[in-house]
Amino acid sequence: MKRPTGDIWVFGYGSLMWRPGFAHIETQPALLRGYHRALCIYSIQYRGSYERPGLVLGLDRGGSCWGRAMKVAAKDADGVIEYLHEREMLHRVYLPKWLAVTVPAGVEGGEKKVTAYTFVADRGHEQYIGGLSDTDAVKLILQGRGKGGECLDYLQSTVRHLDELGIADGPIHRLVKLAEEAAGTKP
Repeated sequence: MKRPTGDIWVFGYGSLMWRPGFAHIETQPALLRGYHRALCIYSIQYRGSYERPGLVLGLDRGGSCWGRAMKVAAKDADGVIEYLHEREMLHRVYLPKWLAVTVPAGVEGGEKKVTAYTFVADRGHEQYIGGLSDTDAVKLILQGRGKGGECLDYLQSTVRHLDELGIADGPIHRLVKLAEEAAGTKP
């Protein structure tokens, strides 16, 4: 997939927003239309196992998603793309895409569209599990434990970071609350 020339943008909707792991020269709030943040990926390594999968975030079709766009200097772009593939494409459950996102226009005010690199859920992949009921999602959240820890911890951290960034995401917040109540850990 050919990247745009010059500086590039990367769109983050999960941990890339608060733990990008790559050099960037600017970060802006960004809106991606046509996809939404969803717990739609079985986690079989970091937040679960093959026997007891957990759930992790993906960008699924429909709606919109607030996240962060990070601008990467042209000299670093190829290295950042390589890093992102190593980080995000372990099981190839995501499809890398260049998509239009809306960011603030800067000193002139208003908004502008930029093309950003991001990863969307591959609905044809065996780990894609979109459209779960809340009951099924909570079961997976509570059972998921993997190399990266417990699935519920991952989602609580996600909600905490979303709140810190001022990003409201009702479905994710609701599922974390339901999982906490089911686990008896709600403060």
